Amino acid sequence: MSTEELWALHEEIASRLADALLAEKRVLEDRLRQLKGGVEERVISPTGRRPYPAVVPKFRNPDRPSETWAGRGKTPRWLAAKLKSGKQIDDFRIRHVA
Repeated sequence: MSTEELWALHEEIASRLADALLAEKRVLEDRLRQLKGGVEERVISPTGRRPYPAVVPKFRNPDRPSETWAGRGKTPRWLAAKLKSGKQIDDFRIRHVA
């Protein structure tokens, strides 16, 4: 085979491979679309964290009622100081009316 014939053969093979790849890609994308159709997509918040329900405060500072604590995380300074002075944590518990 001459160089021109080999080059023509090369171009034909490359063209057929490209067509085969595109056809396979279309088949796979259709399958993926069908699979996604039955599954709800997750909603991701802008921060990247999953949404958590609102946490109701459980403890309130009697000196400054706007200061509350839900009982999660580090104990606030106002509560730590009151506990050191001998008070009990239940003294600061918010009584919820049901």
